[in-house]
Amino acid sequence: MTKLFNKVAIIGTGLIGGSIALDIKRRKLAKKVIGVSRRKKSLLLAKRLGAIDYGSREIDIIKGADLVIMAAPVSTILNLANPISKSLTRDCLVTDVGSTKKEIVAKLEKIFPYYVGSHPLAGSEKRGVVHACANIFKDSLCILTPTKNTNPKALSKIKKLWTQLGAKVKFLSPGEHDKILSFVSHLPHIIAFSLISSIPSSYLSFASTGLKDTTRIAASDSEIWRDIFFSNQKNVLKGIRLFQKNLVKIKSALRRNDKNLLTQILKKAKSKRETLG
Repeated sequence: MTKLFNKVAIIGTGLIGGSIALDIKRRKLAKKVIGVSRRKKSLLLAKRLGAIDYGSREIDIIKGADLVIMAAPVSTILNLANPISKSLTRDCLVTDVGSTKKEIVAKLEKIFPYYVGSHPLAGSEKRGVVHACANIFKDSLCILTPTKNTNPKALSKIKKLWTQLGAKVKFLSPGEHDKILSFVSHLPHIIAFSLISSIPSSYLSFASTGLKDTTRIAASDSEIWRDIFFSNQKNVLKGIRLFQKNLVKIKSALRRNDKNLLTQILKKAKSKRETLG
């Protein structure tokens, strides 16, 4: 297979960044894969696992890269964009894997001529390169968020990258992406965080798989999700309001002892859930 890239630089060698690196190495899509991380331990582990050829805590290491993937929290991506640009040639492809896109795309497309926003819908609540998996993107969905300013050749090559990693690619505008993800990803995390917080600690020893399944994502990294919620604040608040409205309906049916209404609410929800497969 012809290599897509010469030197790929991955900023952030955690779960997603490490998984991308492992997959690129396994599929031989690049001659060289390097990593940048603020933690030396993460870089050493990434090298030991075979995810990167070498790494550094210094940004300068990315010089000469023809693809840079920013696999860091939203605020970090925004803060590092300008410093990173000083080490790259203008024709270097740049993408990110941020969970919100509107703010990131607006800033990065002004800095990098060959920037394409990406969001692979894969991963877990776990954190760190130790949990990286080379097959994590197989049969997953990756959303690309091009705008009228996106270079067509850059878009084509980034799409090819994700396809080679096994993902199915869909295009959304940055605004549409953030609106949809606020409901299918961000709201479930808020509910999981709120649910586990509502249960007395002394009761947790009695928890069965139902509670564990429902609150699994509440074990996600708090700083990462804080950034996500604030960067998509308007959409997230709309989702919370709609959830509260539906919760009030159940509360009202219980208060009124209206078994028929509660049955209808539960049946409707069950039917909707079954469409997910």
